Amino acid sequence: MVSRKLMGTWAVLDFLLLAAGAVLLALSIVWRAENTLMNMVLTPAYLTSGTILGISLLVTFAISIAAIVQKNHVTLGLVLLNYTLLLDAIGIVVIGTFVWFFTLQERENFHVRWLNASRETRIILQDQLKCCGYFNGTDLVEIGGTFCQNQDFVAGLQANETSNFCVTPITAYADSTLNNVFTTIYGFMAVVLCLLLASLCVIKKRQEDERFKKIDAKRGGRGFV
Repeated sequence: MVSRKLMGTWAVLDFLLLAAGAVLLALSIVWRAENTLMNMVLTPAYLTSGTILGISLLVTFAISIAAIVQKNHVTLGLVLLNYTLLLDAIGIVVIGTFVWFFTLQERENFHVRWLNASRETRIILQDQLKCCGYFNGTDLVEIGGTFCQNQDFVAGLQANETSNFCVTPITAYADSTLNNVFTTIYGFMAVVLCLLLASLCVIKKRQEDERFKKIDAKRGGRGFV
C-alpha cells in the first residue's frame, strides 16, 4: 500500500500545481487592464502565453485527480499525467526563457516599442514618468501633455540627468516586472518536476503492491510467513 507520507507529499504538490495555474491565469487576466506602462511592458503575447500556460496547469491538475483516484492496478492515468507534466515543463522553459532573453537588451527592445507606440501613448508615458523623449530630448519626443509642454522646456533638460529621458524609468519598471515574471515562471518548474517524481514513486509503489498481491494469490493467499 502506498504510504500516507508519499500520498501526502503528492497531494501537497498537486495543490501547489493548482495554485500555480490559478495564479498564472488570474494575473494574465488582471494585467490586461488599462495601464499604459504595464501594457507596454507586458504585451498581449506575454499575457496570452501566461493564459495558455495557466490553463495547461489547471488541465494537468484535473488529469491528476482523475489519475490518482483510479484503482491501484490501473496506472495509465498516472502515466498520462507524467507525460502532461513533461509538456508543462517544456512550456515553462520556453516561456520563461523567452521573457528572460528579452530582458538582456531591454533598452533597445523598448526603444522599438516606443517607436511603434502612438503619439497619445508616448505623451501619457511622458506625463506619467516625468520624462521627455526616449534616449534623449530629440529621440522620438512628443511635445504636448502636462510635462513636455514645449520645445524650450525639452531643450532645457539636463542631458546628464538620465531620469529626464524615458529610457531610464521605463527599463527600471520593466526590469523589475519582467525579472519577477520569469523568476516566478521558472519557480513553477520545481512544482512540476517534484510532482512528476512523486507520481513516478506512486506508480512504482502501486506496481510493487500489485506484484506482491499476484505472488500472494499464487501462494494461495498464505502470505510470506
